[in-house]
Amino acid sequence: MPRPSLTALRAFEAFARHGGMTRAAAELCVTHGAVSRQIAALQEALGVALVAGPRHALVLTEAGAELAGRLTQGFGLIDQAVDDLRQGPAREIEISCLGTFALKWLIPRLPAFLDAHPEVRVRLSESYLPVDFRRDRFDGAIRILEPGDRPAGARITRFLDQHQGPVGAPGLMADFSSPAALAEAPRLRSATFRRAWSAWAELIGLDLPPAAEREFAHNHSLVEAAASGLGVAIAPWAFVAPDIAAGRLAAPFGFAPRPSYFAFLQPEGRRDRAVAAFRDWLTGEGRRSPEPPIPWTGPGG
Repeated sequence: MPRPSLTALRAFEAFARHGGMTRAAAELCVTHGAVSRQIAALQEALGVALVAGPRHALVLTEAGAELAGRLTQGFGLIDQAVDDLRQGPAREIEISCLGTFALKWLIPRLPAFLDAHPEVRVRLSESYLPVDFRRDRFDGAIRILEPGDRPAGARITRFLDQHQGPVGAPGLMADFSSPAALAEAPRLRSATFRRAWSAWAELIGLDLPPAAEREFAHNHSLVEAAASGLGVAIAPWAFVAPDIAAGRLAAPFGFAPRPSYFAFLQPEGRRDRAVAAFRDWLTGEGRRSPEPPIPWTGPGG
């Protein structure tokens, strides 16, 4: 039986990765109909149903999902080989990262990695979405994971513990004598973790009454709002340590450890010396990262 064409395999892989014909067609610079015809031809050549459902809402079958995962890995290796050849001795890696973590923790440390590895170029892209290396084409990712999280197709390296605590402008935080007194504070939260206040209260055994909260789209906006005196935010230590050191923020009640953690994710089973070097450097920086102030244990705390 002749093998199906690479064009058909590429079209199907793009459809599976994007979850739709339109974006697959845009990537491949062909029409929507061309992608549809290639997928139909591939199913006929293989004698296996790869997609199911109405034409406007096709989903992968079990066989389709298995084939798509292998194709994404295979085409990824081809793309990497071509990129390596074009770049010569230099290797560019793309790291998907939480935006606030990149700004406050990673970028200030990044020159040390680039000095130690001049053969590697690092391109950062901001994302808060879950990682799935059967679909995603970047070389590595930094995310906050909860215990038991297993992103699809990823090798997980824990490199930094997670701590959270209340932060605000120094003048505002001076008005509160204990964590319990923060019930009177204007509460700020991020849309990326709406449970921040209740999760922190649970960690330190504090009952906080319900209150109105002002929400911001991302943590970097949340941190700036807190520094501007708009209210008190519950924020990760890694996001606010530089601003506390600079005196822009105060955290008189310390930071409580959470079971979640910062992890570096890389495609499982893919060997890449540049990515491995970045992972190992990241792990070392995590070990050297300053510990946060411990939670407050004074009267009424």
